Amino acid sequence: MTETIRIKRFHARPVIVPMNLPLQTSTGAIARAPLLLIDCETDQGAVGHAYLFSITPSALKPLTAMVTEMSDLLAGDELLPVEIERKLTQRFTLLGLAGLQRLAQSGIDMAAWDALARTRGMPLARLLGGAPEPVRAYNSKGLGIMPAGAAVEEAHKLLAEGFRAAKIRFGRPDAREDLAVVRAVRKAVGDEITLMCDYNQALTVTEAIRRGEMLDDEGLTWIEEPIRHDDYPGCARIADALHTPVQIGENFDSAFSMQAALSAEACDYVMPDVQRIGGVTGWLRAAALAHAAGIEMSTHLFSEVSAHLLCVTPTAHWLEYVDWADAVLATRLTIKDGFALPGEEPGNGIAWDEAAVKKYLVG
Repeated sequence: MTETIRIKRFHARPVIVPMNLPLQTSTGAIARAPLLLIDCETDQGAVGHAYLFSITPSALKPLTAMVTEMSDLLAGDELLPVEIERKLTQRFTLLGLAGLQRLAQSGIDMAAWDALARTRGMPLARLLGGAPEPVRAYNSKGLGIMPAGAAVEEAHKLLAEGFRAAKIRFGRPDAREDLAVVRAVRKAVGDEITLMCDYNQALTVTEAIRRGEMLDDEGLTWIEEPIRHDDYPGCARIADALHTPVQIGENFDSAFSMQAALSAEACDYVMPDVQRIGGVTGWLRAAALAHAAGIEMSTHLFSEVSAHLLCVTPTAHWLEYVDWADAVLATRLTIKDGFALPGEEPGNGIAWDEAAVKKYLVG
């Protein structure tokens, strides 16, 4: 009989780390990554790891407090991620299961699954019933809003890291400027390279259709989040009007949100974010919905755990690669010939460089 594993605590540590490539999007510039590192400590000695990206440093303190409160609720419980999710959902329903609560609960879930995988001596993909196999990846850590010449130079740098695909941020005041950048990058990298674009919700529905029609002949794999993320009827109008596929999903705050988007035919592809969709547990539910709908599903950020999750996603599409946590990681996700290679070591591949964590720790 398998020995029961119990939770001792979830320990949260806030850090702010430098980004190798500052990123300018239509919403503003990001030069540092505020992260919350979470450790799931168990009575068997195994420790699971996960991290959250709080977007803004001001969210780190309340996010830390939320994880700490959840830890107090779970101390002594059996390490069963689905039961953990049930307990936390019941406890926080009246507060609301979105925003910082959703991020904190997702972080708890990811760390719990990692601890369970480490206890069982299995990579996360195998614990979930799959195998850690190569997954197609694109480099998303750069190509922010910049002049065409700078974009060409940065595109070459991103692709030289072992990729055959990259994503360009759009949303310049003049649509012709976006068009000029994608044409310059395409001319420089060639037709065999996959390019996507992301508006980060910058447009109105009418403007999104106008700009999308301008891009329809540019060979883009998708146009991402052209309008407000939760305007599913508007997204459906855009998807229906354009030849280029429309991608949304990084802001789905649960499988229920994704179901609503699918029911509205709001997009051609989906790309849930593991820290918003509900961690590993929420991802598996979303993957089942994508499978039932026959729609391709990609990841958003969190490359290490997301690589394992794509291995058990029936309609797996693309892994979004960023290196924003690398400054505090002891090991890094391997990229080769356009694919991410999740490893066979137990867990999700995340391990801390404790010296670096100490360096970047914030109070």
